[in-house]
Amino acid sequence: MTNSSIESNGLSQSNDESEDRPLKDLLHFFEDEMEACNKEIQSKLKSSVELVDQLGLYLIAAGGKRFRPLLLLAAARLCNYRPENERRDVRLATCVEFIHTATLLHDDVIDESMLRRGSASANALFGNQASVLVGDFLFARAFQLMTLDGSIKVLSILSGASATLAEGEVLQMSVQNILSTSLDVYLKIIQGKTAALFSAACQVGAVIAGSSQEQEDALYDYGANLGMAFQLADDALDYAADQQLLGKTVGDDLREGKITLPLLYAFHSGTPEEKEFWERVIEDKNIQENDLKKAMEIVALRNGIEKTFKKAEEYSQKANQALTVFPESELKTLLERVAYYAGRRNR
Repeated sequence: MTNSSIESNGLSQSNDESEDRPLKDLLHFFEDEMEACNKEIQSKLKSSVELVDQLGLYLIAAGGKRFRPLLLLAAARLCNYRPENERRDVRLATCVEFIHTATLLHDDVIDESMLRRGSASANALFGNQASVLVGDFLFARAFQLMTLDGSIKVLSILSGASATLAEGEVLQMSVQNILSTSLDVYLKIIQGKTAALFSAACQVGAVIAGSSQEQEDALYDYGANLGMAFQLADDALDYAADQQLLGKTVGDDLREGKITLPLLYAFHSGTPEEKEFWERVIEDKNIQENDLKKAMEIVALRNGIEKTFKKAEEYSQKANQALTVFPESELKTLLERVAYYAGRRNR
């Protein structure tokens, strides 16, 4: 969807409007379902083991956008899902959130992150061992919910996405601190670690609604491209945002030696002196005082942030192109707005 069509549909936003307004509007649209999902999360997090309960309550209190379960609910509704006595949409949305949260717990341990969603990470408060094991608990709960649903196709989609998530993280770890990493490998990483669960959530929503194959494929594509846009913007913000807006420690990617698109753009278009800087900081892991500030300045100078946002916007447009198979509706418009802004956060 072009900018002009966005404006013609009333999707343009004033400069003083919150950048996450489209997501808030979508959350409001599914207020009842999300409340039911939150209750299901609380119910399924309960354990006879006190530490699991404590860490689970902390995760609930930390909140989060619940973006992935929201996408499942939206995809199902877009395909005219009719709730049964047992709310498959709510149960599977909870399953998706558990998969996502489990990966976050594990990632924060691997990355030694101290912040998550603007608060202390679980591993910072409860330790690495508890975080890893509660992450395992959440994965197990997710598979219990898949089994309870009873659909082999749903189980295949979500289990496949879980495996792809792990592969994406392992691939990222394998190229850590390697500046020769190609663009194709980088895109494969973010497709695995982020876009896979976005696309799976959307596809499952279509499946439980009994949609046509055309609609199922369209929602898979919407989710995949939305996830790519979302992660690209996230990677750009790590070199541009302030910590309060980002919700995690700014500069984590640099400190961890992660190869992201803003860094690749800056490295390949930099001067010999700038390349020496990146080699020292990334490949030699020799980070000195003020290096983060210098890195952010170089990335901005070489237009790494703008180029990354441009790439994100390309995926946003692809996401909205996928929705053309659906008739116009309020929900479709909301999903278009979410995709449009996914690649433009905090700009």
